Amino acid sequence: MEHVSRKRRVLILSEGFGAGHTQAAFALASSLEQRCSTIETRVVELGSFLHPTLAPWILGAYKKTIAVQPKLYGRLYRAQYQKSLNPLTQLALHRIFYAQTAAMIRHWAPQAIVCTHPFPSVVVSRLKRAGLHIPLCTVITDYDVHGTWVSREVNKYMVSSEDVKHKLIIHGIAAAHVEITGIPVHPSFREVHDRTLIRQQFNLSSRPTVLVMGGGWGLIGGDSLSEHLLTWRDQIQFIFCLGNNHKAIAKLAADPRYQHPNIHLLGFTQEIGKLMEVSDLLVTKPGGMTCSEGLAKSIPMLFYDPIPGQEEENVHYFTRHGFGESIQSADTISHWLSMLASRYADVQAKRVSNQHKKSHLPVGDGSEVILQLLG
Repeated sequence: MEHVSRKRRVLILSEGFGAGHTQAAFALASSLEQRCSTIETRVVELGSFLHPTLAPWILGAYKKTIAVQPKLYGRLYRAQYQKSLNPLTQLALHRIFYAQTAAMIRHWAPQAIVCTHPFPSVVVSRLKRAGLHIPLCTVITDYDVHGTWVSREVNKYMVSSEDVKHKLIIHGIAAAHVEITGIPVHPSFREVHDRTLIRQQFNLSSRPTVLVMGGGWGLIGGDSLSEHLLTWRDQIQFIFCLGNNHKAIAKLAADPRYQHPNIHLLGFTQEIGKLMEVSDLLVTKPGGMTCSEGLAKSIPMLFYDPIPGQEEENVHYFTRHGFGESIQSADTISHWLSMLASRYADVQAKRVSNQHKKSHLPVGDGSEVILQLLG
């Protein structure tokens, strides 16, 4: 018990609105515990933890809006872009979360709190205004910052880029309170794995390989994208990662076009780093976490169907720095798949170039910022 009492506790709060927020939380937790044996972390998706009945309904509505009406989501995002949460939303969060969150914090008694989603950051910020004296760090998990992230009570912001830091300063946050760390990715993405063993593990061949991802919800692009990829299945191996979208997995598995030795359908996996290692090209939704993981692995990226708002900004960041390309038409896909099939060395050279270029960008794990907050 004596040993446990000397542990410094870090509470990391997330939300389930997209898998990236919680992935960043667990990545930071792993980095902290690997770096310092005296640190104990706890990751909590606040809404699901405090309101397990209400949370799935809210998340379901959010997913449906993203999938069915992305332009509506984009308009809502832009309408509040420069603003913090409105008083009505703050009141709702107060009624739903504040008292229970305060009780959880008192019970677990952390020495620092980290938030990887704006809602828990708003909740803890209000508790700090009411007298909570625990350092708060907020991790912005995209290459853009919305007004809902902004709070004067945050002791430190961890951000992905110089652009995001500049936007926070425009919002009135002091430069000294913002650290450019990159988005935290799991320490395993900095490891180099044996490709032969990975291929054996996933029953893959050694032919040129494309990894297709739709984010944690498996929002794979429309039929036109998939159908164009499938025309290359005799020459190129495809790994489709569909996250927790079990309906999509079942649908594709039943489709004769996907019943091919060069096509592999996967659900949620914690070994994306290995799959990126053994793949030559990543075709993905441009979520902040997936893009950051791709950056860590130096894999060339093609982006499809960005959600209006933060995902569009993610695309701008990575295309501007030369790590990815937006799919504008079937010609974009044909260009890359043709290179893979007939000029494989050119794709390999692109990955080597990415390896060199990323050394000039922030790709740290952010743990140092938390250690400084702990003192």
